[in-house]
Amino acid sequence: MKTKLLILLAIFLAFSCQQKSKYSEAMQKVFTEAGDNKTELLKVLKHYQKDSLKLQAATFLIENMLGHSYSKAKLVDTSKNLVPFDVLDYPDYKTMVKAWDSIEKKIGKIDHIRDTIIYDSKVITADYLINNIDLAFKAWQNPWAKNLSFDKFCEYILPYRGSNEPLEDWRTHFVEEYKWLKDSLKDVNDPIEAAVLINSNLKSWFKFDARLYRHPTDLGLAEMMQTKVGRCEDMTNLAAYAMRANGIPVMTDYVTHWPNTGNNHAWNATYDKNGKVVIFMGALNNPGEYKLGNKKAKVYRKSFSIQQNCLSNIKPKYEKVPGWLRSKHYIDVTKEYIKTVDIQPNVKIAIPDSINYGYLAVFNTGKWEATAWGKIKKDENIVCFKNLGTDIVYSGVFYKNDSLIHFNQPFLVDNQGDLHYFVPDTIHQMDYDFYSTTKRAIVKTTDEIRKAHFKPNRTYQLYYWQNGWKLIDEQKAVRDKPLHFEQFPSKALYWLKEKEGKEEERIFSIDTNNELHWW
Repeated sequence: MKTKLLILLAIFLAFSCQQKSKYSEAMQKVFTEAGDNKTELLKVLKHYQKDSLKLQAATFLIENMLGHSYSKAKLVDTSKNLVPFDVLDYPDYKTMVKAWDSIEKKIGKIDHIRDTIIYDSKVITADYLINNIDLAFKAWQNPWAKNLSFDKFCEYILPYRGSNEPLEDWRTHFVEEYKWLKDSLKDVNDPIEAAVLINSNLKSWFKFDARLYRHPTDLGLAEMMQTKVGRCEDMTNLAAYAMRANGIPVMTDYVTHWPNTGNNHAWNATYDKNGKVVIFMGALNNPGEYKLGNKKAKVYRKSFSIQQNCLSNIKPKYEKVPGWLRSKHYIDVTKEYIKTVDIQPNVKIAIPDSINYGYLAVFNTGKWEATAWGKIKKDENIVCFKNLGTDIVYSGVFYKNDSLIHFNQPFLVDNQGDLHYFVPDTIHQMDYDFYSTTKRAIVKTTDEIRKAHFKPNRTYQLYYWQNGWKLIDEQKAVRDKPLHFEQFPSKALYWLKEKEGKEEERIFSIDTNNELHWW
């Protein structure tokens, strides 16, 4: 009797282990997040039991579904009260900003906050996923997609969403919309020609509109078709929908913050028939026409799959990550765009407790914004950063309590990868005439006097960086006249800005030859 019980126990344990190991750890996490909707995900896996390749595709989507969501957002004041404001109620960006600023003067700063997060795993249906997978495989059969690997198919054709927009069946729409595509191609094996035809059509009805920068939620296809305008992220999603639905692999690449101007940016990329990456801007610039003008500190590529080497996956759970770097769905592709260098800036402060990673921040619209991360070598008091853009001013920072802590003076990374720290010299002071707050073409009047670019009667403030911005002095501008500041530290990093302005002015340095360099 005892022997029989032991045998039964062994069989039970073996069966239990087999049941536990049927699905991967990643899949189990998604099932947990899905809750009652787990049954829908299981239906998809069961549906493809006899089709091994589609089962792999379904597994890819479900295993990497964790965290993907539609984020509803709203505009609120400083007390978190709802601000009823629709950016499209105004005829243009300038009018919208004027109205926005007028409201802020009355109630304080308006901000975007997430109102509701609807996780895909909790709401996605088996029918939706099965339709998405079947149509993606059908698109993969197009002749221009024949050289695309299964891995790239999974990443750049198969996904059902682009960012945090609502879930919609865009594949069915764009398959029907471009059913003429194959018959219109001169070379049916050329994915670039196919991409150009689709993007040219998108350009005919969808436009960029800066008003959408202050729209709180990513647009879905239905809203894009209604408004016919969007910001760069909406444009990249639209191109991805239209092209992926027709078997053209589309990536979305982005910079979190430009290092030599304000804002951020996203654009598209695809592969030519030889596997070379070609960039374009959805609904604006076709492949072969698009160029990126600004300097690039880091370039990232969105992925649907969870990237195991992202910081959020390798850091300790207790350590917080700033801003966009919290994502687990990006690949560093900086080397595909520019020459890069690795650097190891020195740490001049005590490293805060429980901090293992440092960041490089660039100056963007009045603030230092983290755009790259690196591992701290505590025994050497350095932070190791890889694959960075050059001829850019960075500041090394730690992130703690939702704030950036600067661990040294800002520095220029030159084209050879050497670091030049901006250390203020308070002994050897200087005087200087300033003609603008950012880089401008030199304009002279008829009597050959250089013209200044300041708003008359507005007050301008000159700062230098020493563990924070230190005010040197402020002056009121006179039309066409330079601003003259005296006896301020040399060899520093400076910022000349309009008092109570929008802080879009650029930082700069002044070399030993009295030449000003904008950064």
